[in-house]
Amino acid sequence: AARHGRLTLNPLAHLDPLGAIMALVAMIGWARPVPVNPWRLRYGPRVGGALVAAAGPFSNLLMAAVVAVPWRMGLFDGAPKLVLTVAWTFVALNVALFLFNLIPLAPLDGISVLSGIVGRETAARLAPLHTYGPQILLVLIMIGYVAPQLNILGKTLFPAMRWLLGLLLGY
Repeated sequence: AARHGRLTLNPLAHLDPLGAIMALVAMIGWARPVPVNPWRLRYGPRVGGALVAAAGPFSNLLMAAVVAVPWRMGLFDGAPKLVLTVAWTFVALNVALFLFNLIPLAPLDGISVLSGIVGRETAARLAPLHTYGPQILLVLIMIGYVAPQLNILGKTLFPAMRWLLGLLLGY
């Protein structure tokens, strides 16, 4: 990561040009992944890799909590509607990213988290999800558009999102 100039909080260092264009055009984008040497991790490649993968989704949950705590404390009471809308949207978006990125399909972080916390034999059986995960994910996303009644992702993620938003924002 250091050799690639990626040990920075500067978002431009992490920008993937195609991912940025797709974010503008199709409302789905991505950044360049940070290279990690799994053999240099303190807890070994499996557990260490799971912890590295979990850092992304849990950073989304942390950002949601940073805004949700003052919301729960009533610090947003009487704020202009625009401020409330931005705060709620920020929390909701980060909760959605947290849950979405924990789906155990490549290229999402959930597959690396799951592979690192299950036994080696189970992790080996998850290998096809690394290979075919992007195709499966694309099909699941497209099903939601083509046949909303079969929206597996929505029917799974929205209840979890509602529950987590209720927990964070107090409703």
